[in-house]
Parts: sequence; structure tokens; C-alpha cells
Amino acid sequence: MVRMNRRSIAAALVAWPSIARAQTAWPDRPVRFIVPYSAGGVADTIARIMQPRVAEHLGQSFIIENRTGASGAIGAAAVHAAPADGYTLLFEGATFATLPEVRRDLPFDYAAAFVPVVQVTTQPYIIGIRAGFPATDLAGFVAEAKRRPGEVTYGTPGVAHIGHFMGESLQMAAGIRLEHVPFRGGADVARELAGGRIDAGIISYSSLRPAVERGATLIASTAGRRQASLPQIPVIGETFPGYDMSSWTGVFAPAGTPEAAMVRFAQVLRSALSDPEVRRRMEAAGADPVESDPVAFAQVIRRDRETAKRIVAATGLRVG
Repeated sequence: MVRMNRRSIAAALVAWPSIARAQTAWPDRPVRFIVPYSAGGVADTIARIMQPRVAEHLGQSFIIENRTGASGAIGAAAVHAAPADGYTLLFEGATFATLPEVRRDLPFDYAAAFVPVVQVTTQPYIIGIRAGFPATDLAGFVAEAKRRPGEVTYGTPGVAHIGHFMGESLQMAAGIRLEHVPFRGGADVARELAGGRIDAGIISYSSLRPAVERGATLIASTAGRRQASLPQIPVIGETFPGYDMSSWTGVFAPAGTPEAAMVRFAQVLRSALSDPEVRRRMEAAGADPVESDPVAFAQVIRRDRETAKRIVAATGLRVG
């Protein structure tokens, strides 16, 4: 028979809570989702569409927190500083791939600081122009930009955001010069577009809808072909062959996060995305749900980084 003295019993009682926590399956408390853009933008919209189903499948509260600024870098920094335990995750878009190619003053290396968990959607961006702009289609927009080089303005959710790269690519294809105006998120771009304070915006369809209700016109999609859900919107490639750029949303975890937590969260997201109502609402917002895994997601990120490098080499775009 094993006998334990009082000191051994006390030590065991102290250690027991940590042992029990280690043996508890993830998650055993609320999970926090950091969205690095303003409420109402595409990332925020998609996160909130998924929120009830994700919470249901997790069996825990699923908290969405907007941390805006610096083209997503402020939100990313908050996740990078959090413990790598699976309870604080980053929900980003294609700017995750483009920003590090332009900003040399970032306090951490995105590729080393985060691990891709799962891609959630893919979506093109849409060019919307303000009410009263002297054009109603892409050809007219380009003609006006050529008439007034450097004077026509367009907004995106930030410097080096994927929307900014889309605008740079359009200028290269069309031989025009636009004035870029950065904001904290797509909803902010839409607000300024609706108020007539900028000429155009390159943001998601879901973000643009409030501006459309106030007279903005949707003139072109950045995708390679027309979306089934938005067949009335022509693509830039119909006017400038070869233009094809889309954004996406996906989940990232701090490097060092337990693999079991990442696998479990990916399973939860796939279950949420299988819900017909979740899919319907995403498609109505102009986003297509994606069946993905970490390997496929990493390939998407690498592809977009190479595209960003080519645009930077051609334009000399640099920040910081």
C-alpha cells in the first residue's frame, strides 16, 4: 500500500487543477475571433454570418472582436501577442498575403508568426462609383481618369490592402493614374462613397450595398469571370483581358498553437459552412464558401504573395 504524507497530498492537490485542464478537450472556455477591419466590412459580415453556428458546434461562446487600423496589422498584432492556445484566432483576407510585400516596418513576420488553419470564402471585389460621377460603366470611368490624371479618387480598406493592389493593377492595365484614399474598412469606404466624398471604391459587394442604396453604381468585378450570384456585373477582364484578382477570408492561429485545437476549429467551421442558410447568406453577400484544408489554403496564400511581388516590382509600391 502506497502511503502519502501531508506534504505529498498538498502538492497533489495544488497540481490537480493544471492536470485536469491539460486533459480537458479544447475548447473549455470562449473562443475569440479578431477581425482586423471595421464592422460592416466583408470579413466582419462573414464572421457574423457564421457566429451562431460556430458557437453551437464549439459548445462555447464565440466572440467576434473588431481591431481596426494599419490595413489589418493592428488586429494581427493583437493575435500575435495572445497566448498560442487556440483561444484567440485571426480572421483575415488576402491582405494577409499582400501587406508584408509592401510594409517593411511590421513588428513581426506574418509567415512565421501565424499558421493557416482553414480558408472560409473567396470573393471578388467590386468597383462602385458615386452618384453624379460623369460615367456609368468601366469604359467611361477609365476615360474620365484619362481626362483628369491623378484627380479621380478611389477608396479601399487601407494602404497595401488587397483592394489597393487591385486598384494598382487596374491602373497598369488601363494606363491611368488614380488617387488612392485608404480607410479602416470597407464600411468606411462605402460611407464616404455614398456621401460623394470619393469618386469610387474597390471593396466587397456586401460592403457596397449601403452605398448603392444611396445612388452608387456598380461598374465592374475584379474576378476572372462573372459570378453566378452577380451575373449583371461585368468583370474588368471583359475590357482589359487577363485581369483576374479576387480576395478571400480565412482563419489563422498564432504559431505554436496546439494542432488539436486547429484541427477541431477547422472541423467546426466546415460544419458551420455546411448549413444551407449560412451558405445562402454568404452568397447573397457576394462570397462563395470554400471547401479547404491547411495545405490548399497555404497554396492560395503563396499564389497571392507572388502576384503582390509582381505588382510591387512593376509599380514600386512601398509603405514604411
